[in-house]
Amino acid sequence: MLSKKIENTLNNPWFSKVAHSEDNNEQKPLVLVPAAAEMYQKLQEQLGEETYLGEWFTVDQACISQFADVTGDHQWIHTDPERAAKESPFKATIAHGFLTLALLPKLTGSVDDVNRYPEAKMAVNYGLNQVRFPYPVKSGSRVRARCKLVGLSPMRKSIELVHEVSLEVENSKRLGCVAETVLRLYF
Repeated sequence: MLSKKIENTLNNPWFSKVAHSEDNNEQKPLVLVPAAAEMYQKLQEQLGEETYLGEWFTVDQACISQFADVTGDHQWIHTDPERAAKESPFKATIAHGFLTLALLPKLTGSVDDVNRYPEAKMAVNYGLNQVRFPYPVKSGSRVRARCKLVGLSPMRKSIELVHEVSLEVENSKRLGCVAETVLRLYF
């Protein structure tokens, strides 16, 4: 499944030259290990449902400036409050889009995924399917995350979960970030 997605992207033409063990023509029945099978059944009942609502977190100028220091992105719209007040259409500095994305583990509680899924031996951030930043997050805004389970793929010793994560901005109808996160639970 993953190999087909990667193979079909223009960014990875080299990948089509690699043999894929998953791509053989024989369709073998998938047999999950017992712990994974039990968890898969439980998670199927949650498909399409909100599974997490986070706490509010303030994205202040100190947070934005620290992110700018780490990434080297010191564009004035993020780091110069006086200039942003005068020249920005938002009349304030705004968080980097990638800062809002980087906050998702904290805002979704996914740092504690092993605690959320105690049957799993390990939970691994497998990546992202899609990310959008529909509206800027102004400095001083409070944000929180909502997660909805939108995809579930069983594997022999693991389960892949896809969550739609929406970053709400307090007192705004627009979202600061919407991302599909991919998590693998190993048993």
